[in-house]
Amino acid sequence: MFGLGIAFPKIWYYRVYMTTITCKIPESLDAEIEAVAAKRGVSKSVVVRDAIEASLAEQKRRAGLSAYDVMKNACGIIRRGPRDLATNPKHMKGFGRD
Repeated sequence: MFGLGIAFPKIWYYRVYMTTITCKIPESLDAEIEAVAAKRGVSKSVVVRDAIEASLAEQKRRAGLSAYDVMKNACGIIRRGPRDLATNPKHMKGFGRD
């Protein structure tokens, strides 16, 4: 089709579904990206795209965490102290005041 052979689907895909962005990165980061791309046998664009997708997914995952989710491993580790600290009004007297 259009005399491009098997390259046509790839060109069509990138022109329709991809947006080009430009950013500046340190040479050391570029070298790392090149090394990963060579090891995986893909382009640097694929490596950068995968890294951005992973970072955004992690940010979404963290944004959905509650305070309990973040601290659940620490819950119950204190052996001493009043058990009704958050519910007994006498412990809350003066809380939040100067």
